[in-house]
Amino acid sequence: MFRPKLPDTPHVPNITTHIPTDHAPAPATSAGRPAAPYVGVGVGAVAAVVVVGVVLTALLAAVAVSAVSVAIAAVVLRSLVSNANKH
Repeated sequence: MFRPKLPDTPHVPNITTHIPTDHAPAPATSAGRPAAPYVGVGVGAVAAVVVVGVVLTALLAAVAVSAVSVAIAAVVLRSLVSNANKH
């Protein structure tokens, strides 16, 4: 009931063609492997490196802002403590 009705595929007769042999053979690849899978891996690796770089840069900026905040708080507390001892 819920299955779609697929159209019937027409029967294609077998056709034999003559391939001339006077053409030069195709050049063979050096490693015998296609380069297409490696291109996909390269794009993924570049994207991963960029994402990791952005995350590390954000973490470094957060640590720097926190360090500056702690330093300012330390200076303010030191000033308050030293003024309290003088009075």
